[in-house]
Amino acid sequence: MIRTATPADVPVIHQMVRELADYEKALDEVRATEDDLREALFGERPAAFAHIAETEDGEVAGFALWFLNFSTWRGVHGIYLEDLYVRPAVRGGGHGKALLTELARICVARGYERLEWSVLDWNAPSIAFYESLGARPQDEWTVYRLTDGALASLGGGAA
Repeated sequence: MIRTATPADVPVIHQMVRELADYEKALDEVRATEDDLREALFGERPAAFAHIAETEDGEVAGFALWFLNFSTWRGVHGIYLEDLYVRPAVRGGGHGKALLTELARICVARGYERLEWSVLDWNAPSIAFYESLGARPQDEWTVYRLTDGALASLGGGAA
């Protein structure tokens, strides 16, 4: 079952963010708190959205956290999937596909023309899964990121 996340889900979403970061060998980079996620998802001006996958027993199996992006070329919004995570004990049960199917359904219903995300190049199981759904890598693009001191320096402030 896939459902829209509620404020009561914030603690488990935060825990799964940490589980995902640990899997991606970057747990030390997680700074977000439960309060940060609560504000981003359910504050006065939500910046992100989340869906929860549940097992038949009602246990949380995974989540998708996403936000809107915009294509100047297509002239419409799309969804950028920031995190997709299914807990190891229930992987292979269709939860990841169900989460992506729900996001694709939202795109179609709202007239969004893209559903995009990034995947680590070493994550072969995820890459194979995404490609099995028809997703294709955008090999000609390289992601760049400014954070911490470099961001503060460019933005004119100290870290």
